[in-house]
This record gives sequence, C-alpha cells and structure tokens, in this order.
Amino acid sequence: MRRDDRDEPFDDLFREIERMMNEMMNNSDANVNFNTSRDIDSGFGMDTHVDIHETDDELRVIADLPGVEKENIDLECDGKTLTISAGSDHRQYDERITLPQRVNEHTASATYNNGVLEVVFDPAEQSSGISLE
Repeated sequence: MRRDDRDEPFDDLFREIERMMNEMMNNSDANVNFNTSRDIDSGFGMDTHVDIHETDDELRVIADLPGVEKENIDLECDGKTLTISAGSDHRQYDERITLPQRVNEHTASATYNNGVLEVVFDPAEQSSGISLE
C-alpha cells in the first residue's frame, strides 16, 4: 500500500482485479470498472444485495435497501421478472431480477423491515394439456 492510499486501502486491490478482468475479456469493449471514489453516489452499489430462495412451495426474493423509506419502494412483476425501484434523498435504485421460475404475480406478498425487502411468490401453475375434440 502506498502512503497516500491510507483513506482507501483497497484501491490497489480493486485496480488489480479490474486489470485482470479486462485482460481475461481480451480487452473487449466490456471493460470492468470498479469505481471506489466516495464522491460518486449514483446508486446503492455494494450496499445492495439480492438473494433468491426457491422451494417447491414458494419463491422468496430478499433485497437489502439501506436508507430507503417504505413509501419510496415500487415493485412490479410480470411473472418472470421482478422490478424493484427505490430511492432516498441521495440514491436511486432500479433492479430488474429475472426469476428462476415463472411465478403467480397475483399471489405476491411483500414486507419491508429495517432496510430489508422480502417478496414472496407462489410458483405459477404448470401448463395443462389441451384436449382436442
């Protein structure tokens, strides 16, 4: 670590990871960029984490939304994609999550407590056969 990097001790590590990722992608146009600058505040970034838990009976999406008020969260689902839009005074968060299976969006329930959003879906009914007469 260089002497002037004491405020951001992981900058060298992130730059090295960025260099290696770009090298692995053969310096294509899809360059990885880890911006660790504290003055950039365009989204929740690393503060946000989304988990999906799937069982036979339900599909559960859990998202960390620190600093967001409940009334500033909008959820939409088309059965295959969940869209979470949330914001605070300083940040905006928009995430489209492709669900691992089709769900019945009409049975969804959501709770928000202490910065953690939890959305629970029932799986969509399997398509039924069509009898030909």
